[in-house]
Amino acid sequence: MGNFALQFLLCNIFISIIIGLLLAAKHMLRSRLTSRMQYHLWFPLLGLLAVPFLPVRSLPLFSWLSVFQTMAASHTGTTPGGNTASHQAGTLDWMNDFGVTASQKTSSGVGVLLFVLWAAGVAGMVILTVRSAIRFHALKTSSLPLQNRSVHKIYQGCLREMNITKNIPVYSTAFLKSPVLAGMFRPCIYMPIHLISDYNAKDLRYMLLHELSHYKHKDAVMNHLMHIANVLYWFNPFVWHACKEMKTDREIACDTSVLDILEADDHERYGHTLIDLAEKISRASFPFATGMSGSMAQMQRRIINIANYQKESFHKRVSSFLSYVLIAAFLAGFIPVLSIHAAGHDRYVFHEQGRNITYLDLDDVFGKYEGSFVLYDAENDSWQIYNKECATTRITPVSTYKIYSALFGLETGIISPEQSLMKWDGQHHVYESWNSDQTLQSAMQDSVTWYFQAIDRQAGFPAIRDYIEKIGYGNQTVRGNISSYWADSSLGISPIEQIEMLQKFYYNQFGFSPENIRAVKDSIYLYSEENSRIYGKTGTGEVDGANTLGWFIGYIEQEDHTYFFATSIQNDDLATGSIAAELTHSILSDI
Repeated sequence: MGNFALQFLLCNIFISIIIGLLLAAKHMLRSRLTSRMQYHLWFPLLGLLAVPFLPVRSLPLFSWLSVFQTMAASHTGTTPGGNTASHQAGTLDWMNDFGVTASQKTSSGVGVLLFVLWAAGVAGMVILTVRSAIRFHALKTSSLPLQNRSVHKIYQGCLREMNITKNIPVYSTAFLKSPVLAGMFRPCIYMPIHLISDYNAKDLRYMLLHELSHYKHKDAVMNHLMHIANVLYWFNPFVWHACKEMKTDREIACDTSVLDILEADDHERYGHTLIDLAEKISRASFPFATGMSGSMAQMQRRIINIANYQKESFHKRVSSFLSYVLIAAFLAGFIPVLSIHAAGHDRYVFHEQGRNITYLDLDDVFGKYEGSFVLYDAENDSWQIYNKECATTRITPVSTYKIYSALFGLETGIISPEQSLMKWDGQHHVYESWNSDQTLQSAMQDSVTWYFQAIDRQAGFPAIRDYIEKIGYGNQTVRGNISSYWADSSLGISPIEQIEMLQKFYYNQFGFSPENIRAVKDSIYLYSEENSRIYGKTGTGEVDGANTLGWFIGYIEQEDHTYFFATSIQNDDLATGSIAAELTHSILSDI
C-alpha cells in the first residue's frame, strides 16, 4: 500500500506535466484540428490515467523516455543490503552468509498515510456518486414516456436525420431544466416538461438532435470514464481541469455535428436556442448523464464556435487526423513512466510457447515464505517452476550480483585471475573476516561487500551501465549510489532471468576471456556430493534490521547433465540466503 501511494504520487507529477503538454499542443494546433478531433485527443489521456492501475508490464515505446522510465523505476517492498550475518539453526555450513544492512529510503509510514488519505478521498467520491445515482433513480421512477404526438413526430424525424435505427426512449420529467441523455447500455432521453409544454418545434428539434448526437458518438461511455478518473484522481486539480475541458470539447463537437446536419439558415437559430436556454440550463447533478448543460464559460465557447462555424474541408480533416495520430503517439510514449506495475514489480516477460515446462507445487516446502524455485535442465532443455508469478517478478539481486561484479572486475583489468588481491583500508567492519586483505576467492566466500564496491568505484557508473546493458542483466537499471545500486532495488532481476544469466555465464555467451570465466566459477564453487559439483551464491536483503529477502542461485555439474537453479524467498522478518539455500537443498534432494 505504501509503495503504491508513493509511486502513484510520482505518477501524478508526470500526469500533470502530460496534461500541460496536451493543452499546449491543442492550443498550437487548434486551427488544424477539427472540433471532433479536439475532443478525441482527450481519449489517450484517459488511457494514460488507467495505466497506473493496470496489472501489466509496460513496454518502452520511445527511447527518448528511457531517462523518465529510470526515474520511475521502483523501490520494491524491501531496500536490502548484501548478505546478512544471521545464521539460522541447521543452516548449511559450506557458505558464509555475511553482508551489510540498508535502511529504507522512504518511511513506509508516509506511504501508508498517503494511501489512507487517497482511499478516504475515493470513498468520499464514491459516496457522492451513489447519492447522485439514487437521485437519478428517483427521477427515472417519476418520469413518464413521451405522450405529446407532435413532439414524438419531431423526434422520429431527428432519428432519420441522424441515421439512427434504434429507437431511443424519450421521457418527460419535472426535475430537470435541460434535456439529458443517460444510460450506457439502455440509453434514454429525458426532456423537461416545461420545454414540452412551451412547445417550439425548431428548438425541440435542435435539442433532440443534440442528444442523439451524444448517443451516436457513444459519449455516455466516455462520460463514465471521465467520472471514474475524477474519483481516482480526486486530489489532482490538473485532472479535474482536463475533464472539464473534455466536457466542453465534447459539447462543441456535438454542436458541430448538429450544425453539419442543419441548413445554413438554421445555424443562427441554433445559437439563439442555446442563448435562450442559458439562463434555464444548470449543470447536471448526475455525473453519468450527458446533455446541453454547462457553465456560462462553457456556453460562451460553444456560442463562439457556432458563430464561427464553417464546413470542414477534406484537407482539414486529413490534416486533423495526422495531427491527432502524432499527438496520440507522443502521449503513448509516456506509458512506461506511468506504469506502477512495471515500476513496482518490473515483471519479466517469459515466453512459454514451445518450452518444456513443468509447474511444481511446493507450497508445503516454502510454508510462510513467498517466493519461487526454478530449475533448468540444460541437456533436456526442460524447466521446472514453482510460483510463476514470483519467478517472473524482478527483485533486487543483492549479493548474487557479485558473480557478475567479479566478472566485470576481471574483464576491465581491475583485478586478474593471477592478481586479485585488494588491500583492506583499515575501516572496521562488523564481520571479522572482512577486516583483512581479500582475494577474489575469499571475498566471494565471505561475501565481502567492500571488495566488490571497490571494483565499482574504480570502474565508474558509465562503465557499469555499459557492462550491465551488454550482458543484459535484469532490468538494466543502474542509478543512485554506486556502492549500493545492486542492493537498493534500482537493479532488479527475476529468478527465471537468474537462470538465463547463469547459462550465459556458464557457456560464456558473453564472449569474455575464458580465464576470467573460470576464475569466477572457481570462486563460487561450494562442494561436491557423489557425482555432482555444486556452484552457487547466496544473497540476503535486510531492511532496518529485518531480513526480508533471500536468494540462492547456482548450477550443478554432473557427468551427463548440467542443472541451473534459482530460489528466492521473501518475508517480513525472516528471509535469508541461508534459508533459501536450505530450501533449495531440500527440493533438489527430493527431485
